[in-house]
Amino acid sequence: MSPSGRAAPDAVAAVLASLSFNSDGLVAAVAQQHDTGEVLMLAWMNRDSVTETLQTGQVCYWSRSRKSLWRKGETSGHHQALIELRVDCDGDAVLLLVDQTGPACHTGERSCFFRAARADNLVAV
Repeated sequence: MSPSGRAAPDAVAAVLASLSFNSDGLVAAVAQQHDTGEVLMLAWMNRDSVTETLQTGQVCYWSRSRKSLWRKGETSGHHQALIELRVDCDGDAVLLLVDQTGPACHTGERSCFFRAARADNLVAV
């Protein structure tokens, strides 16, 4: 992958060939801030969103509720620039190392994982 987060056509084909999409044609995608290791969010990707992400260097997901491509930040301005895409050992998930602009969560939180189980309650951390 180039420094811009864009992959050459052969790399895109290799990534797609290594993925095991589920029966809905999706793989789980975990977004992680590249320089801090902070886990930002979990979403889903299909072949088209993986391809677009690798070709453009801007993260694109598949929206299960809208049944369409979802380009992170297209309405909020909170984009995710791709630094690196990693495929897990069995190909059913990807790790996206990103540079997140603004909050990743639709609630306005930096990360979607802002609640923790503590004693007998779930609290914001």
